[in-house]
Amino acid sequence: MTDNDVRGAMPRDLAWLIGATLLAAALSVRFELSETLLSWTRPWERYQLDELPGILLFVAVALAWFAWRRASEARAELARRRAAERELAGALDDNRRLARSYVKVQEDERKSLARELHDELGQHLNAIKVDAVSLRECAGADAPEVRRAAASIVAIADHVHAVVRDMTRRLRPAGLDELGLAAALENYVEGWRARSPRLRLDLTIDAGFDRLGEALDITLYRLAQEGLTNVSKHANAQRIELRLERAPAAGRSPGQVVFTLADDGVGTHLPQHGGGLGLTGMRERVEALGGRMEVTSAPGRGFRIVARLPLEAAA
Repeated sequence: MTDNDVRGAMPRDLAWLIGATLLAAALSVRFELSETLLSWTRPWERYQLDELPGILLFVAVALAWFAWRRASEARAELARRRAAERELAGALDDNRRLARSYVKVQEDERKSLARELHDELGQHLNAIKVDAVSLRECAGADAPEVRRAAASIVAIADHVHAVVRDMTRRLRPAGLDELGLAAALENYVEGWRARSPRLRLDLTIDAGFDRLGEALDITLYRLAQEGLTNVSKHANAQRIELRLERAPAAGRSPGQVVFTLADDGVGTHLPQHGGGLGLTGMRERVEALGGRMEVTSAPGRGFRIVARLPLEAAA
């Protein structure tokens, strides 16, 4: 019951009380209740039953005082609970702001590290490869060992460069800053399809999913990244459905982004499944932006993750 409901019920209850009092008074006058009670109690005068009305009046006053005390204590307890709820809501907001700041710092650090790997290490790897190619070309036919060593250096440089490129893509999604979320997800999914040709991966993205804001873009991308990683490790699935939708606005809310990841894998008993770091990290990212994440699963029925994030998080 809200405060408005309580305030609205008070006049009604007071009207009932006044009406009941007037009715009791009318009945007492009509049936001469005091004289009738006195005539009934006169034979037991030695028991002082004529003092009963005064005693009952005192009991009524005492009960009224007792009810007032309990009501005062209830109001005080309610005020303390409301204050505790306000403090808890403030702490929750602070925790969400801290989580958002943590995610932003983490992503900034990843972006910086990816840039350093691409610019510095990639540049030196290219220099090593160029020198090795020059050494291989300059070595004559009478130096086969030098040519083999140079060719080995070229192969190693290519391998390390591929590893660095893959690390850079994991640290910072390729094309997310330049092309937007939809293009980055399509590129990531194409990479998955190339690595896992037996796996059917369906991607559906509604229109208007570009430039939602860095916080939402990187969160949705990381959800897809972590979710697909979990599926590849544990689900043993044949088909995965990845979907991004916009929920319609309601009232003053500008709407929600709905992220859905479902597979047809082995599933699990959720009450017995504590959830690994992957699911925990996904949930923390969603809740940091004021959203909520639901996970449903059952043995033999696959795994389903639905995350709903408010578009206010784009700010």
